[in-house]
Amino acid sequence: MSELVIVTYPDVYRAGEVSAAIQRLHDDFLIEIEDVAYITRVQNGKVKLPETANVTTAAAGQGIVRGSIWGALVGLLFLNPLLGMVAGGAIGAAAGAAGGQIVDYGINASFMKDIGGKVVPGTSALFILFRRANWETVLDRIAE
Repeated sequence: MSELVIVTYPDVYRAGEVSAAIQRLHDDFLIEIEDVAYITRVQNGKVKLPETANVTTAAAGQGIVRGSIWGALVGLLFLNPLLGMVAGGAIGAAAGAAGGQIVDYGINASFMKDIGGKVVPGTSALFILFRRANWETVLDRIAE
């Protein structure tokens, strides 16, 4: 089961810095994140939502893998699994990229903008959607 944590910071830069640190900790297998994003609300009250992950690229990568596997299996039926794998990978990548542009994975952008409208101007908020974490190590590393 996934959990969502929202943390606010007193300036517009800190949430972006912590977001980058969380992504590095994910690469070190200390936290298993589904999505991490942040918003900033500048002094004039406008909410900015920088894109932290390219969903289209991730979905295309998953499509290549799934398409290659299914293509190889279908290719076995026609005695040419290599050709089936190549064709399946290409079709899977295209379908994954198209699906990544249509579907919004992770934290809903409209929800983040709604929360962003409630934070004080000149501050930022960090959103972390995660499955599990080693919080003692994570909090020590973020504090650095």
